[in-house]
Amino acid sequence: MNLTYTMRLLCLCCASFFMIHLALAMAARLGAGTAVRMAEHMKPSSAARFLFGLRMAPLVLTLFAVIAFCIPSYLWFEPEATGEKVGLVCFLTAVLGASICSLAIVRAVGAVRGTTRYLHRCEQHGRKIMVPGEASPALLLADRAPVLAVAGVLHPQLVISRRVLRGLSAEQREAALRHERAHCTAGDNLKRFLILLAPDVLPFVRTFGSLERGWARFTEWAADDQATSGDVRRALSLAAALVRVAKMGTQPELTYLSSSLMEGDHELLRRVDRLLRPQPKPEKPVKVLIPLLTSAGALILTAAVTVALWPGSLAAVHQALEQLVH
Repeated sequence: MNLTYTMRLLCLCCASFFMIHLALAMAARLGAGTAVRMAEHMKPSSAARFLFGLRMAPLVLTLFAVIAFCIPSYLWFEPEATGEKVGLVCFLTAVLGASICSLAIVRAVGAVRGTTRYLHRCEQHGRKIMVPGEASPALLLADRAPVLAVAGVLHPQLVISRRVLRGLSAEQREAALRHERAHCTAGDNLKRFLILLAPDVLPFVRTFGSLERGWARFTEWAADDQATSGDVRRALSLAAALVRVAKMGTQPELTYLSSSLMEGDHELLRRVDRLLRPQPKPEKPVKVLIPLLTSAGALILTAAVTVALWPGSLAAVHQALEQLVH
């Protein structure tokens, strides 16, 4: 298949993206179990940041490699010509690279549209009220379903059902609202959006389920800890609020770009147990992360040497691209 100069560059970028991302993503996938176990020895907030960074690392490093090396090497060393043949392997990997990126974008855009529609319905069927301690109005719903969540990415909106508002005591309601404010402060909905933007290894194959579930769990724990701030009475109030909301019935299925008080009953017992029991002091992050820091240091050193030899590195990259294109 003959392609023009620009189309050949696009094809090589997509093919390079797929192959580099495949290697990095498989490494992250294989280390996911170990990473989650390491995270269990950290503070929940640190654990959530650690797992989020690991989930986003394949995408970030792949984009860096393509932008910093693949594109410059092609523009520098490849003579501009009317056309050149592209091999079948290069074309197929380019299609796969374009597919995983396109599906990730469609997934993220769909979540944003779903969130927007959900908030629009809430505004239509509910009303805005001022909640003590909140700077902006909340959307009060008349639904029987128990809802307490923040929905949206850039400007998260607090959504609360009348049943939850009236069913919780003042102390329980304050603890629950502090939990939701913790999600807003941490930017958890934005992180959910970025996770949706991060491609999978193959089209229609969810590869990072364990990492994403671990991140979601530690995110809830971190919000619980920030809401209680080590205060025993707040911890008791939040635990009581969780149990009371759980007894109100089945939680409604909210959009992905939202953070609710209850993300499902499967973590309820564990969250309540954490709130009622004194938590052991986590190990020092440096001690837990020694293997990771060693690997990261070796990677940074390799990257520094590569950048220092940038022209020579570009020549090597161009030779690799020539092998790929044929």
